[in-house]
Amino acid sequence: MKTYGDKLKKRRIFQSMSRKGNCLDNSHIENFFGLLKQEIFHGEIYRSFDELKMKIDQYIDYYNNKRIKQKLNWLSPIQFCEAAQRAV
Repeated sequence: MKTYGDKLKKRRIFQSMSRKGNCLDNSHIENFFGLLKQEIFHGEIYRSFDELKMKIDQYIDYYNNKRIKQKLNWLSPIQFCEAAQRAV
C-alpha cells in the first residue's frame, strides 16, 4: 500500500511542511476556512452531505469570482490574477 506522501507525489501535489510552530505558509488557507465557516456554516443546519457540499461549492465560486477585496485593488481573486497576467 502506498503512503499518503507517495499518492501526493504521483498527482504532483506538494505538501506544505513548515517547521513546528511556524504556520505562516498556512495563513491564507486558514483565513479562507475561517471565512467559510463564519459565512456559511455557523448557525446553519444542513440535512445532508450533498446539501453542505453544494453550499461549499457555491461559496468557493462566490469567493473566487464575485467577492471583491481591498487588498486586490477592489477585484475578485480571479479578476486580480487575470489583470496580473495581462500586465506581464
